[in-house]
Amino acid sequence: MPLRPGLVAFFGSGETSASGRRIDDWLLRRLDPPIRIAVLETPAGFQPNSEIVAGKVADFLRTSLQSYRPAVSLIPARKRGTPFSPDELGIVAPLLQSNAIFLGPGSPTYAVRQLQDSLLWQTLQARHRLGATLILASAATIAAGALALPVYEIYKVGEDLHWTPGLNLLAPFGLELVFVSHWDNNEGGSELDTSRCFMGQARFQQLLALLPPTVTVVGIDEHTALILDLVAATCHVMGRAGITLLRGAQGQRHAHGQAFAITELGPFRLPEPKEGIPATVWERAEAATVGATAESAAQPPPEVLALLEERAAARAGRDWAAADRLRDGIAALGWQVRDTPAGQELSPG
Repeated sequence: MPLRPGLVAFFGSGETSASGRRIDDWLLRRLDPPIRIAVLETPAGFQPNSEIVAGKVADFLRTSLQSYRPAVSLIPARKRGTPFSPDELGIVAPLLQSNAIFLGPGSPTYAVRQLQDSLLWQTLQARHRLGATLILASAATIAAGALALPVYEIYKVGEDLHWTPGLNLLAPFGLELVFVSHWDNNEGGSELDTSRCFMGQARFQQLLALLPPTVTVVGIDEHTALILDLVAATCHVMGRAGITLLRGAQGQRHAHGQAFAITELGPFRLPEPKEGIPATVWERAEAATVGATAESAAQPPPEVLALLEERAAARAGRDWAAADRLRDGIAALGWQVRDTPAGQELSPG
């Protein structure tokens, strides 16, 4: 199958806020139904309540995006060497049916240790290159970079300033990026600078000096997302604030609502579809994509379902003229309505 990578959304925070809902709506509107979202527990897999953490995200997606009727599944890929390993096919399998994949809160360094070169990470990359949308927030945003900021180790434990290897999600696309979420955080108030993901500006300047000159730093403000459209080679800033790009001594700011060329991030390219992905993983993902495409062709899109609901309300109110108009509108979208004793039935045509 040809390479057609899905959108990638990097949240600075606020993935379950009102601004997050609007961004999610923008993303899902661009997917073919049925919408199937996989929520990964991995970044918080070290916590005894990781299922609850991921479950709250899943509940948010189900309720705030209910017009899309999403099927949301939890992927309990918590820790290698356990029954909940990201290398277990039975744990990873739901990703093959998902056209949106979410990773969020937790520890960036833990997420990297569990996912690096794992079956789950290979499958996620394959699904993304075949069209699945990736939604990363908070810890997962940091972990996805070429290098990851060890937030807890520095901020909570007091380790010396350093970077650790990241998952390098976008390396096959020619981009060497470091993501820093919570860029404009101000929880410390006037007593402690907690911007730059709790590092503060002074310490972050020291961290910048430790980076290779080829790296582009992407700072993402809270309640804000940077969305990469790899097919169109464009980036979109959505949410409440903006993003900051740093490369060497050069800095660039993009506010919410702005779009810019992806080449501002680095020497962008499209890889070969299977590049860096084991053949068995690619074949499995490709076969699942073919099956999902056939199924989606038989699924009514959201606009048809919305008209169907309006028609049901019109019929309940005995507004037959409105019901007929809505039937014509549904037919114009390529679907036929048949009224049965059990209710309305849709069929292509």
